[in-house]
Amino acid sequence: MLRLRSLASGSAGNATLVEATDGTQRTRVLIDCGLGWRQLAASLAGAGLSVDELDAIFITHEHGDHVGCAPLVAARHGVPLWASAGTRQALRQAGCELPIALTADGETVAIGALQIRPFTVPHDAREPLQLTCTDGDRTLGVLTDLGHVTPHVLGRLAGCHALMLESNHDPDMLARSRYPDFLKRRVGGPHGHLSNAQAARALRALRHDRLGTVVAAHLSERNNLPQLVRDAFADALGCASGDVLVTSRHGLDWLRA
Repeated sequence: MLRLRSLASGSAGNATLVEATDGTQRTRVLIDCGLGWRQLAASLAGAGLSVDELDAIFITHEHGDHVGCAPLVAARHGVPLWASAGTRQALRQAGCELPIALTADGETVAIGALQIRPFTVPHDAREPLQLTCTDGDRTLGVLTDLGHVTPHVLGRLAGCHALMLESNHDPDMLARSRYPDFLKRRVGGPHGHLSNAQAARALRALRHDRLGTVVAAHLSERNNLPQLVRDAFADALGCASGDVLVTSRHGLDWLRA
């Protein structure tokens, strides 16, 4: 069985717990750890878990809202860290000298009952990766922090049974916001974040009969509204807007992939 639990999502911090169960073997991997220590411990406790029950942390890129307390967790509890070579280099330049296992686009990382398959995305980081996770039966795709959706991305996510998909901003709200112009260009640019319309187009391309769970993620609290995201995703999926799942800094409960 494959399931996920969003611990938090958004510019204040991102962390997604993925669990695979195969007979008596249970594997838990945290995708990003952009939370403070106390918040992470409290979020895991809400799931009935402790930090010591994590098998690994996969860091998608070096931005603070995705790294958070990951080095502290690794140092105190011996939880292995995984990332790209570029992300490791960026973290070392920031002072993190802990061992980090390396992976790259096209590789498969086997961690217990879980297989992780990373792929590159266009984002303003050193070597950002997003990924799919599978237990051999079901597949979850995680896609946040990218400025546009490439054919490569769509190919890697084709056939997923569950998706966590960034829907960061509404362009009109971003344009009217108090963000400085350089930040508006960064967020809305080709290496920034997906708009609601971009996310909906990707969802239409990825929709298939066995896609059962879709979660909208990484919403901007200043430049988006959950209802705008629900409407865009509902149109793409052909469902009621009230049926669309949206995660936030408060996270979501366990969901089956």
